[in-house]
Amino acid sequence: MSLEPVTLSKRAAEEVKIIMQSDEIPNDTRLRIGVKEGGGCGSGGYTIGFDTKKETDLEYEKHGVTIYVDKKHVMYLMGVTVNYRENDNEWGFVFDLPLEKNGKNE
Repeated sequence: MSLEPVTLSKRAAEEVKIIMQSDEIPNDTRLRIGVKEGGGCGSGGYTIGFDTKKETDLEYEKHGVTIYVDKKHVMYLMGVTVNYRENDNEWGFVFDLPLEKNGKNE
């Protein structure tokens, strides 16, 4: 079993596939999920985009989408789920944190 620090929801995977087709993303480019480099011990937020594979990447697949995560970001991403929401108030990719799901975010 391979390490999968970030879960990609089925809805988010569908949207990624649409973007990759409509924006004509190059064939050697895949989804990259990471953290912004911030000051201090924590991350400065999450990032999502498309990129080519780097030597330091962890690579795995979810719902037919190949995901790259830099190995130095794994500890900050463990348990995070990337969803896609579209409603009257918001649309786009959102990062759901494990503590938020359990209602224990302090």
